[in-house]
Amino acid sequence: MSDIILKTTDLTKKYHNKAVVDNLNIEIKKGEIFGLLGPNGAGKSTTMNMICSIVKPTAGAVELFGKDPRKQKKEVIHKLGYIPQELAIHGNLKAWENVELFTSLYGLKGEDLKKAIDDSLEYVGLLERKNEFAKNFSGGMKRRLNIACAIGHKPDLLIFDEPTVGIDPQSRNFILDKIKESNKNGATVIYTSHYMEEVEAICTRIAIMDNGKIIACG
Repeated sequence: MSDIILKTTDLTKKYHNKAVVDNLNIEIKKGEIFGLLGPNGAGKSTTMNMICSIVKPTAGAVELFGKDPRKQKKEVIHKLGYIPQELAIHGNLKAWENVELFTSLYGLKGEDLKKAIDDSLEYVGLLERKNEFAKNFSGGMKRRLNIACAIGHKPDLLIFDEPTVGIDPQSRNFILDKIKESNKNGATVIYTSHYMEEVEAICTRIAIMDNGKIIACG
């Protein structure tokens, strides 16, 4: 079996005839922490959204775990955990309710669901705050809760899109440590950022993206 987790072939997205992602070709192997570094507007988030089938490519293809995620979504989706740059949590729900909302989408029920919720909140250091409303959390805590919502089903591939934007250094370091820990526990990781020091600190391989293209990789 191939150890290639993700492969994109000439992946392209255009808006009004302007390519925001331009013929992107990347391969990510099992066990990597792959960093995608680039300035705001480089096309990183659009790339992640196409990989996760949130945005339809204009041209090209995505292959996840050897399958087409748009045509074989049920076979791929449970292996994927996506932490978007924009917070996906609901302020008027308690912490555990947010995790339940997302984790239950993957078919977990009953005691398995309860355990997954507690395990996820414990992993990001929020178990003792599980009954508090998300709207009362600090920026760093909201980012951590955002992560908890994506890991309850124990995905093989974790995609972090700018997870440290706008948070304090302590929360930033906590998140980076947890990403490395997730990788040691067996998850392959894609990490996007515009902070060079972050990708250098945690990534095993880095690609630099600008104007929709990979301009360096190594």
